[in-house]
Amino acid sequence: MADADIREWLESQDLGEYAEAFEAEKIAVRDLSELSDDDLKGLGLPLGPRRRIVKALREPAAAAPAAPRREAERRQITVMFCDLVGSTALSEKLDPEDLRKLMQGYQQAAGGVIERYGGHVAQYLGDGLMTYFGWPSAHEDDAERAVRASLDIVEAVGAMDLAVRIGIATGPVVVGETGAGDASVPKLAVGETPNLAARLQGLAGADEIVVGLSTQRLLGMTFELVDLGEQALKGIVEPVQAHRVAGLAATEGRFEAQRQHLTPLVGREAEMAMVMARWEQAKAGEGQVVLLSGEPGIGKSRIAQTLREHVADEPHTRLRYQCSPYHTNSALHPVIEQIERAANLQRDDSSDHKLDKLEALFPSEAGRALVASLLSLPADRYPPLDLSPQKQKEETLRLLADSVAALASDTMVLLIFEDAHWIDPTSQELLDLIVPMTAGHPVFAVITYRPEYAPPWLGQGRVTPLALQRLGKVEAAAMVAQVSDEAISDDVLAEIVAKTDGVPLFVEELTKTVAEGGEAGVPETLQDSLMARLDRLGPAKEVAQVGACIGREFAPELLAMVSPLDNAALGKFLQKLAENELIFRAGSNYVFKHALVQDVAYDSLVGSSRVDLQACKLEYSIVSPK
Repeated sequence: MADADIREWLESQDLGEYAEAFEAEKIAVRDLSELSDDDLKGLGLPLGPRRRIVKALREPAAAAPAAPRREAERRQITVMFCDLVGSTALSEKLDPEDLRKLMQGYQQAAGGVIERYGGHVAQYLGDGLMTYFGWPSAHEDDAERAVRASLDIVEAVGAMDLAVRIGIATGPVVVGETGAGDASVPKLAVGETPNLAARLQGLAGADEIVVGLSTQRLLGMTFELVDLGEQALKGIVEPVQAHRVAGLAATEGRFEAQRQHLTPLVGREAEMAMVMARWEQAKAGEGQVVLLSGEPGIGKSRIAQTLREHVADEPHTRLRYQCSPYHTNSALHPVIEQIERAANLQRDDSSDHKLDKLEALFPSEAGRALVASLLSLPADRYPPLDLSPQKQKEETLRLLADSVAALASDTMVLLIFEDAHWIDPTSQELLDLIVPMTAGHPVFAVITYRPEYAPPWLGQGRVTPLALQRLGKVEAAAMVAQVSDEAISDDVLAEIVAKTDGVPLFVEELTKTVAEGGEAGVPETLQDSLMARLDRLGPAKEVAQVGACIGREFAPELLAMVSPLDNAALGKFLQKLAENELIFRAGSNYVFKHALVQDVAYDSLVGSSRVDLQACKLEYSIVSPK
């Protein structure tokens, strides 16, 4: 029987908070029995949770948990079709056994990349793969993950002297268990999106990636795209706009890659005043650190961008580090990217040319040798380091921290470290050196992060926490007016303000959708991130879906009536929804914190489930009239 999802198994043991640590190390449920106590300790589990896992694995039913039944759902996914080029010619010139080995190597290489980016291989089709990004678990950036995975597949398969062609499309589907519930039957997505991805793949040449319009809109400026114009595709009525992916774009951060046009900053006057006051203190030699936190879409990067605009004409050196969800285990990834930008290293530069450029930034030979090693460049021109790995890491971190201090001895330094919730452990060690060092230098550091990250510097001198709150209704309405070029009726304005709950990103995206003639539903740009919040809940997601069908506010008595779960399980899952800040208690009822989260949960139910739940709701209203 297939393994259960590791996240869902941990959820069943009330250990869901450790799921990300297990997933980061690619640990499946089948691996649990092989883990030692030291392994579990290395994953960050305290003694109590370690003992719970050991106890659970001793129970016979826990040895090989079955994959949970995933009921059919409506959801937005990104579908990737990958096809091997020239497979017919290969079959003609290779012995069948050799061809089989080659195909296995190709599938393993592609499958490994897909797994690394959180995709799901739904089906192997001879020499092709059909992959879903966004099911069974959504991520806030599934379209980007699909393209990044495609680029890496092209590289991985190229190393085998093979070539692929790839098509990618994003859109709504129904996906999940078949009516028969046969685990051996592939859970294939039904809808136009898989067909479109297959047709786009047919447009691609060898080692080319072609994406549809919906995918292109979600990618922003993260990649260099070549417009292929409208294409007539077999089986699709209307011509389809297509783009070819030329590679990653040279953007400095995620915010710039996702935002082609910046909306004027609204309702953050007090926050900007505080930030600028700390800037002035840092200029006077009293180094400052601002810890800028808030939920996704609340405006952390927009504040950092506005700060950069305000000080653009003042003399200073800017250091910008961008953490990435794809490199949480890559040591010093944000630092390496910053060094490459500062030295203007180009992909087609020779190793010697890159070293020449780096020497302008690092004056000492020992420092140059450390940086060359960090960037995986041959450093034959420097004396060998002759250091243990641990000592080399310590020396590298010290060099990087001292480099910031050296810059600050000549000019003001603005250091922006973004998305620290995705920081790798070695970069965290570097920040632990830099933050206290700022006190004696004209350094202004801004560190942005989401609430799940716990900065270790709270309470230290010259460290100021700044948690961004949601906009008020007046500010949200003002933002709607800023985003929309056209006048919006009072009724639609009120609906946008009510649904977006003061989250600037929600306000911006929903206003754009309405201004472009759409309904005030969930914008496609927010579908993945909102669904990801639900998918992280594990089994508690079903309670959110049932509650969403009842309404934004729902009574626990009605929930108990329409849910198949017993009261104990319901109470446990309601608590989990509250802890994850999806719902809150209002008197005797529960209320969804965000109307758009409720919409996504409701929209994910197939029509038959909605009808059944609405019938139960009607029966409850008759039996228990207000």
